[in-house]
Amino acid sequence: MIVMLPSALMAQDATRGMLHSDGGAWLNGVQAPAIAAIFPDSLVQTQRGHSSRIDVAGSSVLVLPETETQFQGDTLVLTHGSLQLVTTTKMQVLVGCVSITPTTAERTEYDVTDVDGKVKIVVSRNDVSVHSHSAALLRSKQAASSDTIVHQGGQATREERCADPPKPGKGAGASGPALDSRLAIGAGVAVVGTLACLGLCHGDDPISPSKP
Repeated sequence: MIVMLPSALMAQDATRGMLHSDGGAWLNGVQAPAIAAIFPDSLVQTQRGHSSRIDVAGSSVLVLPETETQFQGDTLVLTHGSLQLVTTTKMQVLVGCVSITPTTAERTEYDVTDVDGKVKIVVSRNDVSVHSHSAALLRSKQAASSDTIVHQGGQATREERCADPPKPGKGAGASGPALDSRLAIGAGVAVVGTLACLGLCHGDDPISPSKP
């Protein structure tokens, strides 16, 4: 009975949606019926030559052929393929370390494609903000490291994988606090060695002999 709930009832809850399939989609690893309820963590996969539609409160998403995406209520996690979104609730798409979010709750239309590690965003109505996270920031769920606004009629391309910044003190050209610490330690060892030699390297003669 839950699977067959009408879209009007499902639209009252933004954490649930309706999947409309033409027979070529899989839902959580099994073939999806023509109409199915979806909930957070639901995995949708479309086959070659087939597309599906996800309807949720204030948003409609066309899942194009050969696409894999996970439904998370107000977010779609795109693994690969293409999505076409129409949203009035700022529904966002997350692809790897890149997130795309409408800048307004007004009707926004945009497409997101992920192929061969490249994320392409095309905006046809209103604007979206593209956030590129470093891997460390993404794991810690902190704010994005860089933001770009893609305006209506524009497009942008990003790498799906965003590398962490290089750590200091690595390689032949290392410098900074780590290198300074090593130099300080080395200098300290040399001073201690010199003092020890002054005390031990003169046999039985005292350091400050009483006789000239």
